Amino acid sequence: MNLMADLIPAGAEIFLLVMVCVILIVDLMLAESSKIYTYSLVMLTLLGCSLITVGTHTQGVAYAFHNMFVDDLMSDVLKLFSYIAVGTMLVYSRSYLTVRGLFTGEFMVLTLFALLGMNVMISANNFVTLYLGLELLSLSLYAMVALQRDSAVATEAAMKYFILGALASGLLLYGMSMLYGATGSLELGVISDAIKHGVPNKSLLVFGLVFIVSGLAFKLGVVPFHMWVPDVYHGAPTAMTMLIGSAPKLAAFAFTARILVEGLQPLVNDWSGMLIILAIASMALGNLSAIAQTNLKRMFAYSTISHMGFLLLGFIGGGVEGYGSAMFYAVIYVLMTLGGFGMIMLLSRAGFEADTLNDFKGLNQRSPWLAFMMLLLMFSMAGIPPTVGFYAKFSVLNAIVQTGHTWLAVLAVLFSLIGAFYYLRIVKLMYFDVPQSHEPINLAPDTGLLISVNGLSMLLLGTMPGMLMSVCAVSVQQSLLLH
Repeated sequence: MNLMADLIPAGAEIFLLVMVCVILIVDLMLAESSKIYTYSLVMLTLLGCSLITVGTHTQGVAYAFHNMFVDDLMSDVLKLFSYIAVGTMLVYSRSYLTVRGLFTGEFMVLTLFALLGMNVMISANNFVTLYLGLELLSLSLYAMVALQRDSAVATEAAMKYFILGALASGLLLYGMSMLYGATGSLELGVISDAIKHGVPNKSLLVFGLVFIVSGLAFKLGVVPFHMWVPDVYHGAPTAMTMLIGSAPKLAAFAFTARILVEGLQPLVNDWSGMLIILAIASMALGNLSAIAQTNLKRMFAYSTISHMGFLLLGFIGGGVEGYGSAMFYAVIYVLMTLGGFGMIMLLSRAGFEADTLNDFKGLNQRSPWLAFMMLLLMFSMAGIPPTVGFYAKFSVLNAIVQTGHTWLAVLAVLFSLIGAFYYLRIVKLMYFDVPQSHEPINLAPDTGLLISVNGLSMLLLGTMPGMLMSVCAVSVQQSLLLH
């Protein structure tokens, strides 16, 4: 009975691991021309994980493996969005990777291993589990960036990512060891209780907190731990960049929420001050640097830095509204990123990467529908109503204003205005410039449908954001604040 109580909450992860092993073996027996079967198995795996995650959901919070793993509403919601993000990435990238010889079994297996790492991070309730999930995700991503072995740029990006990632993991591990030394436990709930009742060595605790926040900042890609983001986004093949920029951000949100809100909530006055500095620096550097970029992937990299700065504002706001708005922002950011990088891949073709601003010139003349989808995505990233990006930014700003940080909200709005420039510049190029190429844009039916759903969801969620916002708020309330 105890065994089943452990296995059921982790059902999706167990199924995913089994399927990864099956796909690994099946792919070995398939010819290069039959990779579509591996792809189909991966998509069925994602569907199976979704059904198991929904089927094993219970009211309240379920712990497993001696409280090392937790199954709650927040973890289930974030996992479902992770499956959607990974599935969307695979659909967008299929033709892009095929013409580059990268649509291989290795790519798909590494993608699923990365997803498994994300799931473990999302459901971790112990520093050991958190670190295990983080390393599984990170090692998979390092390998994926370097998958294009004949590309010097991709290899260089992978080396930078690996070295800086190892450094950040060391910082995080050092911080965790200090917290263990101060509290005598690796379990988040026990650490929180130990801090509340007073620990003998407060200076060791705060010192450990600094290292923990530094490690989290690297994984989110915020200033001053942002150095890897532009190089990795630019150097990796666009499909890998899309994966790095989307679903892992949901895991990073959960990772940050579990450690800071569940484990270190009694130290909120210490870590919120650090987050304020990180958020301001990220919004400033991210938005100002993005203006100078001509490469779209580097521009999106700097915009990611500014968006992650905005995400941290939700943690500074605190409470159900603050943490709920941060979760909502993370979900919306992932949907916007998928669409943005998806558009780059749709316009790319064999031997040509559509990753510069000039490649989007006159897109309206070549394909009015795709130009309109890109317009909706750019409006949402800029936070222009009635798209959902506006509501995501508004909910975060509302949360920090209610805590008395009005000056911080004003700063965030000013940086958002600066950021609107480089998003609207793409709209201007699409609608008012002459196209540099009249090459027809050929889309597979599933890809065309997906980019349409992705773009229109910006409008639909923007006009009806209440339901998703409520799901995020209830998830946070049940999962972070009530146990």
